[in-house]
Amino acid sequence: MKKSNNVTVTPFVPRKGYRNDALNMDFYELTMANAIYLLGMKDVQLVFDMFFRKNPADRGYSISAGQEELTDFLLNYHFDDVACEYLLAKGMDPGFVDYLSTYKWTGSMYAMPEGCVAYPNEALVRIKCDAVGAFLIETHLLQLMNFNSLIATQATRITRAASEAGGVMEFGTRRAQGLTAGLQGARAAILGGCTGTANCLAEIMYGGPVVAVGTVSHAWIELFPTEWDAFKALADIYPDNVSLLIDTYNIFESGVLNTIKVDDYLIEKYPNDPSKRVKSVRIDSGDLASGAKRLRKIFDKAGKPYIKIIVSNGLKENTIESLVSIQKAPINGFGVGENLITASECPVFGGVYKLVAVQQKDGTYRSTMKCSDTLAKAIIPGYKTVYRLYNEEGYGYLDLIAMHDEQIEVGKPIKVYTTDLTDPKKEYTIIPQKIEQILMPYIENGKLVRKMPSLYDIRDFIKDQLENTVWPEELRTEFAHRHFVDMTEKVYNTRVEMYEKLHG
Repeated sequence: MKKSNNVTVTPFVPRKGYRNDALNMDFYELTMANAIYLLGMKDVQLVFDMFFRKNPADRGYSISAGQEELTDFLLNYHFDDVACEYLLAKGMDPGFVDYLSTYKWTGSMYAMPEGCVAYPNEALVRIKCDAVGAFLIETHLLQLMNFNSLIATQATRITRAASEAGGVMEFGTRRAQGLTAGLQGARAAILGGCTGTANCLAEIMYGGPVVAVGTVSHAWIELFPTEWDAFKALADIYPDNVSLLIDTYNIFESGVLNTIKVDDYLIEKYPNDPSKRVKSVRIDSGDLASGAKRLRKIFDKAGKPYIKIIVSNGLKENTIESLVSIQKAPINGFGVGENLITASECPVFGGVYKLVAVQQKDGTYRSTMKCSDTLAKAIIPGYKTVYRLYNEEGYGYLDLIAMHDEQIEVGKPIKVYTTDLTDPKKEYTIIPQKIEQILMPYIENGKLVRKMPSLYDIRDFIKDQLENTVWPEELRTEFAHRHFVDMTEKVYNTRVEMYEKLHG
């Protein structure tokens, strides 16, 4: 035994391979929760909002993702014997640790449907629960929502850029920043429109549209005496799925010639089975546009228009857009790795988790607010919800932040205020024509209340929004239109009055 800060503790022995996501937290969450328990405030109900302030890479929209995994985390939240032993070793109060040993998360989680298009300053997730639980889940909640939203958003931009040419395969596992990123990133990439992933474990874990794909690497080619031997061996073993990597040595003096030779070999071997042919080639180096154009001419001249051309090699959204829209390269598919799985153009989503309301003894809620140096950057306080307003054509033209007990009605005028209070036209009146509340119940009082959609449903939901309800101007890769996120007068007044009182 040893003493530290006058608290008797027992040294904790690390457990290699142990995992409990309840402990995936910043230590300050524990110090606050322990203090809350000791102050007798453990049952005080708090409301937290998870939101972000800026779309990644200054684009026009984001995709909210991670809700299913967050729901699973909250429903299975617990502290086991190892966790309790660790907490005691870190000097937490024994009564607090005993309390956590039987603790179940019994709060409520409202969130946008997974895959919902999202915009700055509005809540993607709203948590209402006891103070201890509200503080302890912050880190894991933010990790799940930030990373999944970031990769799903990036995937939609990349797949949309490639949509006229062919599908995008997620090849980023080896470049992912850790095991969790590789797995969750594969799932998020599929939701964002990718047709496959290189990650086998992701297919096992998630199933559905998460399908592992791939053939061989350069090492396979180098293993054999010649490139022809490598190609032929692959064709003999997998005649129904011959996809050849043709830039190991020289694309045009070797790779394409051996591809034609292998396809002729398959035709001779299986003359009556057109499914047993070379399906595609992949190039991973060189000038992809000119290379694809030259390959297309060679294959077509050889009477093999069915051989598709796949490209990879550090592809980004703007690179793909240039290949497809500007250079008109005859490409049929893309393999995208590090720039998808790390969202290299903006590797941080930036979501935050802020206390916005505290329940009083009479059941009402006292709004809380983190101020900043300017009112424009101060958070939006209060127990709130979010509505999306649509025009007659079905496009969402405005997201409206309202207090949770406000009624927004079709056909009735309502004064709204911009969240950017530096906007010279900060207030105006609208008459809603179609309204949708986009914060939906997932968990209420610790019980699951929402049927989880399949990954197919989430993927299709994202695709439908981007094609039919999001303004095309918001989808631009440069100078995207800013979607309006406004506040009701009640929210606006609460924000301004609290700022003047707290900040001066």
